[in-house]
Amino acid sequence: MTVPTITLNDGSTIPQLGFGVFQIDPDETAAAVSKALEIGYRHIDTAQMYGNEREVGEAIRDSGIPRDEIYVTSKLNNSFHRPDDAKRAFGETMDKLGLDRLDLFLIHWPLPTRYDGDYVSTWRTMTSFVEDGRLTSAGVSNFQPAHLQRIVDETGVVPAINQIEVHPYFGNEEARAANAAHGIVTEAWSPIAQGKVLDDPVLQEIADAKGKSTAQVALRWHIERGDVVFPKSVTPSRMQDNFDLFDVELTPDEVSRISGLDRGEEGRTGPNPDSFDYIPD
Repeated sequence: MTVPTITLNDGSTIPQLGFGVFQIDPDETAAAVSKALEIGYRHIDTAQMYGNEREVGEAIRDSGIPRDEIYVTSKLNNSFHRPDDAKRAFGETMDKLGLDRLDLFLIHWPLPTRYDGDYVSTWRTMTSFVEDGRLTSAGVSNFQPAHLQRIVDETGVVPAINQIEVHPYFGNEEARAANAAHGIVTEAWSPIAQGKVLDDPVLQEIADAKGKSTAQVALRWHIERGDVVFPKSVTPSRMQDNFDLFDVELTPDEVSRISGLDRGEEGRTGPNPDSFDYIPD
């Protein structure tokens, strides 16, 4: 089964479906990524804060799959926004992954109440990794419309990706619209709201009609809307189910019905990027 690709604003492409390793224990990560690659995933999403970059790299090396056939994303730890720290941290990510080129690197959170509100210099540093050839695409994560506008206005460089919380109970439409206006592709994290949407009667009705699970219907909704999605599971059967999204389509009415489940801010499951200021020890 071939996963569609999306062309980014820098001309590179990204597989629309990936495999996420958030909250997968490092001891379990290599095996999970190996299984994902065996199933057919070719897009792996990790982060410095997940603590499992080294194990992701191990699985990629052991897979025997050519490097240029696997798309790898990581993200800058909140502790390393200062330019010198970001440069050192990026080097450590490359060492842990065992790569000489990374496909996508994101500022994990804007942290507007930290670092004197200066996430612009962090963004300039991210773009320098593209300039020196070690990074294909630079992007951001959890950036609100105002955060995006500021970095674009002050640097003239538009991110390729903005990875934000999106699921049927939280469409995050203002942020998605801002991404689209800038030509930025949206990546959806928490695509099934940490399981909260799986018992929804609208999703269940559509799932029954399609012969699919509610999780598959929710993930297909993201695909139909043109966003990149990367579900996470360590259960092989669920990993396979999450991959089997391309033998079914949703009608425009079904997409609209699922979009109508949006609860606005009440549906958000993660922190609000305007106030989130967590910095790991």
